[in-house]
Amino acid sequence: MDSTYFQYLDYAVYGTAVLVMLIGLYAALVKKSLLKIVIGLSIVDSGLNLLIVTLGYIKGGTAPIFSPGYNGTQAMVDPIPQALVLTAIVIGFGVTAVALSLVIRLWRHHHTLYIDEIKNLKW
Repeated sequence: MDSTYFQYLDYAVYGTAVLVMLIGLYAALVKKSLLKIVIGLSIVDSGLNLLIVTLGYIKGGTAPIFSPGYNGTQAMVDPIPQALVLTAIVIGFGVTAVALSLVIRLWRHHHTLYIDEIKNLKW
């Protein structure tokens, strides 16, 4: 296979990451249920993580470990984006857990998860 095929494959991965982020953004902005909004924000987080990992990838790169067989001419994959994504996954999980706990509290207090019904209520 020629190199243009792999170049288009890279664009497909970038496009997939952007598409996942747009789907999550659509859910976060258009949906009226708080549960769907939290899920949409989680999907945006996953798409962003995918984009960061694909931007840090190098074709033909090896793991960033200096081993006895390393001769200094091989390309290595950058470990910083991978570390950032691992941190972002943990933070995203924590934010999603807090958001879902707030949704549960709103459900217990108002017995609805729809924004239109909650904002019309008086405290």
